[in-house]
Amino acid sequence: MVQAPSKPLTLAEFLQLPETKPASEYIDGQIILKPLPQGKHSAIQGELVPAINSVVKPQRIARAFPELRCTFGDRSIVPDIAVFVWSRIPCDENGEVANTFSVALDWTIEILSPAQSQTKVTKNILHCLKHGTQMGWLIDPDEKTVFVYRPKQETEVFDQPDESLPTPFFADLQLTSKALFAWLLG
Repeated sequence: MVQAPSKPLTLAEFLQLPETKPASEYIDGQIILKPLPQGKHSAIQGELVPAINSVVKPQRIARAFPELRCTFGDRSIVPDIAVFVWSRIPCDENGEVANTFSVALDWTIEILSPAQSQTKVTKNILHCLKHGTQMGWLIDPDEKTVFVYRPKQETEVFDQPDESLPTPFFADLQLTSKALFAWLLG
């Protein structure tokens, strides 16, 4: 849903607004409310974040964050999962994870919700790739398909159960489409 302010807001003005539930994104001068996640979306997100972190966090390779606001390239987006290489995680003066992430993420993962526009989500992934993101996943739970985007490469489609899903900067996460979508089973 697009919220039309009385006059167009700048990115800086948008960032001063209070956070919304679900999150709002700032794209091309418009405020767009993300749809509220539903069951399939939440099931995959809830399993995928710890699955990634269990592999990359102990070795300080990277870290996955759910629903993290990332502001770069004149947009402020909230990917379902944002993964940052360890050395690029913004930290505050105490060496703790910063509250503000003003750099492009290294791996963006979106999980399509029933009311969500695949076009809008794809545009966000392409925006990320244009600004230095190494890989984007678009997971479609209803179609049991994962689209993998990489900079200046053809989009790959993973819809066969035993296909291993690629990761951008580590190979230790051995995840197949079948295992990913098995998280949907009750």
